[in-house]
Order: sequence, then structure tokens, then C-alpha cells
Amino acid sequence: MHRDEDWSKISFVTDRYQPAVASRILKRVRERGSLTCGGRTDLAGFGFICPNGQNCGFDTDLCKAVAAAALNSPAAPIKFVSVDTPGRKPALVNDEVDILSRNTTWTSLREAEWGNFTWIMFYDGQGFMVRKDSGVTSLQQVCAESICVAPQTTTYMNLADTCRKLNLQPQIVEVPETDEAFTIYENGGCRVITTDKSGLATRKVSLSDPNAHTVLDVTISKEPLTPSVPKGDELWTDIVRTVMWGLINAEELGITQANVDTMLTSTDPQVKRLLGVEGDFGQKSLGLEPGAIAQAIRAVGNYGELYNRYLGPSGVDIPRGPNKLWSDGGQIYAPPLR
Repeated sequence: MHRDEDWSKISFVTDRYQPAVASRILKRVRERGSLTCGGRTDLAGFGFICPNGQNCGFDTDLCKAVAAAALNSPAAPIKFVSVDTPGRKPALVNDEVDILSRNTTWTSLREAEWGNFTWIMFYDGQGFMVRKDSGVTSLQQVCAESICVAPQTTTYMNLADTCRKLNLQPQIVEVPETDEAFTIYENGGCRVITTDKSGLATRKVSLSDPNAHTVLDVTISKEPLTPSVPKGDELWTDIVRTVMWGLINAEELGITQANVDTMLTSTDPQVKRLLGVEGDFGQKSLGLEPGAIAQAIRAVGNYGELYNRYLGPSGVDIPRGPNKLWSDGGQIYAPPLR
């Protein structure tokens, strides 16, 4: 182990643990010295450009956590690649990214055709936004209106299925999955706009008069937003999944970005195992260093810190709801690392 006095700069020799079958993507990440992260730059809370010009957001920080674990440094760099909606599948299929972390819904077809989805990190659902004075309050009314929706998305397919069940045919206005869609909506190009409710919440605040609009109390789908990786490297899938589990378990155990180094001296066996002080949760088999999860926590904090930073009161202020830990009545749950 090579160590500076500053724990934030700690680094380990990354060839110490080599599994019998090495991860192809982990190998290229280490040879390159950075992780290639596919994401977006235009969605507040999830993926955007910070005032300092750096890529920020909940999804972006998930990439940073994986980079920290894979390269064994909280300062591990990521190479950010902006991926638009149609480009998500090619980015995975053509092996253009090491991880796609871009508010993407995990579906059975995408699992079969796109790549390997890792672990649900945000539970969402599709909703609708209208002007308060529109008179539109029900799903039946929505399906009789003009609706702005992005093509080639689960949003588009969910809308079609829902209105078809009601024997109604809305007027579809195809729009890009960008801020431009909300400009079209606000300028009267459609009477309703639909996307994930998290997206509606983050975009509503940027409208010229947010109070003139409302998100209907209607949810028509399950939208489990999940980071994904290229197919053909099951070990890399396991590595990314394990990092996600580590962030969730860290919140459960009270390990934060601020106290992670202090917690190294904890007597709690779960804490010691998670931070790599003793025991094993599969690091050697994955090709990771014992303290890989500790490095991820040093880089971005635990799951709750990530949420609060970007999606909670410090960010776009989306209530945690189903994204609370299971122990708090939510659906965020991870297997124990042991």
C-alpha cells in the first residue's frame, strides 16, 4: 500500500487482486487510467454542468463511485461522453462507454438487446404536466389532448399503451428529450407534456411561471432507473453492481464521506468488512482492492448523501418517497456485502 498523509489521496497497488478470469473492461479502465461514463448534461439533478464547468449530478456521481473503486482512488478521473436518447443503445452495443448512467429505465427488451443493467438506483414513474387553467385533471382527458413526448423511449410506448386501453387517440407531438421539449410545451405546441415524474419536477422549476403549471396526480408506469454496462463482461457487471450495493449499505450503516476514515476503527464487523478492514465480500474474485468501497464513499458519499446533494433539499427537492431505504419504508435495498 502506498499512502500519503491525506486519506483522500490514498491509493493501493491495483494489480494485487487478480481473479481467475479478469474483467475486460476493468483491464482497459486501468490501462487508460480513467473510466468512460455515458450520461447527459441537460437534466437538473441527474446530469448537468456545474458552475465550475464540471459534469455533475446523481447519475454522474455513480460513475465517479465506480471509477474510485476500480482505480482505487477517490480522485479517479472519468471521461464523460454526452449520450442523447437515440444514442443510448449504440453506446452500449458498440462498447463506446464503460458504464451508461443516464436516467435510463430497465426493461426486459433493453436487458436482452442493449446491455447488462446493474441495480435500480432510482424508482420513478411516468406522469403528466399541464397548465393549471387547462381544465385537464384526469387520464381520460389527457388522452384526448395534444401531448408532447420523446420518441424511441419507454415514455412513448407507455403513453400509447395507456391511451389505447382507454380507446382514445391523443394527438402526438414528437419532441426531443431535452429542454427544447418544455419550450415547445410552454409556447403552446402541446397541451400536455409527459415524461418521468422526476423529469417533470426538475423541468417545471425552469419554466417562466412554474406556478402556472401542475404535475397531475397520475402515474402510468414503473420506471426503474438503472446504470447499465456493455454485454460480454459479466465480471464488470458484478463490479458495478457491487459498488451500487456498497453505497446503499454505507447509508444503512451510517458511513458517510465525512466519517469514512474514522469508521475504519469501528468495532462493528459489518462496517469493518464493507470498508475492507477485515473479512471479504468478494473483492478478490472481482479484482478489486479490499478498500474499494471505502474509496467510492470517499469520492461521493453514501446513497443518501448522493440523493440529498442533487435530488433532495440541497438540489431539485424531489421527496425521497420510494427511494428511501427499505428500513425507512422505501424500496432502496441491497444485499449485504459478506
